[in-house]
Amino acid sequence: MALSLDGKLVVAISSRALFDFEEENQVFEQNDDRAYMELQRQRLNVPAKPGVAFSLVQKLLAFNDTPSQRVEVVILSRNDPVSGMRVFRSAQHYGLSIQRGNFTRGEAPWRYLKPLHANLFLSTHLSDVRAALAAGVPAAQVYPHSAHASNAHPNEVRIAFDGDAVLFSDEAEQVYQSGGLSAFQQHEQDKVAQPLPDGPFKPLLEALHKLQQAQIDHIRIRTALVTARSAPAHERAILTLMNWNIDVDEAMFLGGLDKGEFLREFEPDFFFDDQTGHIESAARHVPAGHVASGVRN
Repeated sequence: MALSLDGKLVVAISSRALFDFEEENQVFEQNDDRAYMELQRQRLNVPAKPGVAFSLVQKLLAFNDTPSQRVEVVILSRNDPVSGMRVFRSAQHYGLSIQRGNFTRGEAPWRYLKPLHANLFLSTHLSDVRAALAAGVPAAQVYPHSAHASNAHPNEVRIAFDGDAVLFSDEAEQVYQSGGLSAFQQHEQDKVAQPLPDGPFKPLLEALHKLQQAQIDHIRIRTALVTARSAPAHERAILTLMNWNIDVDEAMFLGGLDKGEFLREFEPDFFFDDQTGHIESAARHVPAGHVASGVRN
């Protein structure tokens, strides 16, 4: 009988999102595929430095330090198989239990997300992220020069989400874009009792909520909603989460304030937002990824 990943939290991640391959990538971007491969071959026994999403992956894998294996991390990369050897060796060096990987040597790898039943795809390639989102998989473009996660919370996986166009649909954002703030506020007041439609990252939040219910002593998940909404528009967001029977640990209704400094204080292992301006602000302080969905994109 074939093995199955059903019931696990499955994270698919590119090599550059997990490890710092920026120096090697400069060679690749000079359109010299073979020089890149040769450089990776020369460095097979040199562990790559941790990348932007390293802390998120490391902490999620800590949920497997029990008899039940609840998390699966799979490398899904445009790298070639030789470079893939270095990725696996680097993972082994850091004690990351990663056993599966697809290396496509330049071809789009997102098509393998469906057979993996992936709950999340992290990549530095915007085109792959867009394709994954179109296929219904939560996905974000990792900013490779983002700040790395704080080590202040070794026993917590901290994840922060924007609301509209990320956890929720971009229905309200469309109203804001077409009619301005007053139209948005009226729309939210009129529909306050009606849950917001699902956004692309609702399935990930559900999977994290399920993982949190496992109540493992040595590691837990802490989530935050970080949104430009303010009162009274905050009510519909909270009522939507209540309708989903999902709790978040913190909610920040910032009313347009810059998100970066608030995220610096929350210290997430990763932050997801649909607006590049918010991601650029956040990336100065925390690991951040662009969710290329909704009217803004």
